[in-house]
Amino acid sequence: MMRGTVHRLAALLTGAVLLTGLPVPVLAGDAGAGEKLSVITSFYPMYDFAQKVGQDRAEVTNLVPAGTEPHDWEPSASDLAALEEADVFIYNGAGMESWVEDVLATLDNQELVVVEASRDVELLEESESGESDPHIWLDPLKAKEEMENIKDAFVEADPEHETFYEENYAVYAQEFEDLDQEFSERLGEAERRDVVVAHEAFGYLCAAYELNQVAIDGLSPDSEPDPRRMEEIIQYAEENQVTTIFYEELGSSKVAETIAEEIGAQTAVLNPIEGLTQEQQEAGADYFSVMEENLAALVEALNG
Repeated sequence: MMRGTVHRLAALLTGAVLLTGLPVPVLAGDAGAGEKLSVITSFYPMYDFAQKVGQDRAEVTNLVPAGTEPHDWEPSASDLAALEEADVFIYNGAGMESWVEDVLATLDNQELVVVEASRDVELLEESESGESDPHIWLDPLKAKEEMENIKDAFVEADPEHETFYEENYAVYAQEFEDLDQEFSERLGEAERRDVVVAHEAFGYLCAAYELNQVAIDGLSPDSEPDPRRMEEIIQYAEENQVTTIFYEELGSSKVAETIAEEIGAQTAVLNPIEGLTQEQQEAGADYFSVMEENLAALVEALNG
């Protein structure tokens, strides 16, 4: 069911697109009669993008609960039962959801439209740790491509309302482009380029804006670096005048705080947007608002 947040955002965007000449999204109540699509998403960014495309034509259910780190999460029996009844299933791919292939092989739902949102999106090569970074959505233009794949899945499942989904997508596609331009302009002026992060989750964001990701540890938010790696990061941060050590919203701040204390730096959150807390969702946060918070944190860290 559509949340109040989406309605409010859609209303704001409607006013904006009237000024720009972009297509106006069809708001709740305008989609026409008919049964809603049952849409299941693997974790938060897929859920948010699906809600923005589907609006009141879709009943979107997110598998990973609010505030839960999705990397090691696995579906329950009730989740599998829900997939058997669903019309559309959306997942990121690129190594994010290790359980998807096995789960899909068990389903009897022959009419389920399955979309890997990262399909045909150009991926980064393996990271310094030898792992593949699945955080594609942190590059706004690649996030736009993911939403387009999601939109195509809605159209396949519900071709009668193709125009509705296309118009909704067009509005948010512009939002992604505007966000990318803002990141490019503000980060392009940054005094420094090194972004020291607790885990190697920001490869797409840094690659998009020519920043240098310096990761204390690999992609898993549960792993911790050995003493040698800690010493390397401390030395690097001191030599390159790093003022901020970033940690993740749903991860531990312990390692970041240890290094920051050693070099006299501060810590701050850089959110990979793998999931929002219940409080964030209730406050109306979404992909775009969290990306704006990330931008503000980066600007302060790289210019402070």
